[in-house]
Amino acid sequence: MSPGAVVTYLLLGALAGWICGLLTKGTGFGAVGNVIVGIIGAFLGGWLFRLLGFGAYGLPAQLIVAVVGALIFVWLLKFIKR
Repeated sequence: MSPGAVVTYLLLGALAGWICGLLTKGTGFGAVGNVIVGIIGAFLGGWLFRLLGFGAYGLPAQLIVAVVGALIFVWLLKFIKR
């Protein structure tokens, strides 16, 4: 993975974490926590979508993948927390 791709993942992950925090009101992790969740979610979403054979081409598609990954990660955290 090139350094540019890593920076893109980090920036999209931060944005995805913010969006995920807005979508899951009441289960947010604070500003920094949401960014971390978004970054992890971006990697998780990218991995899951590649595993399923889907490609995310272009920034809007990559953002959607990152948000979906962040939402899945938040769901997993809530599931494990119980």
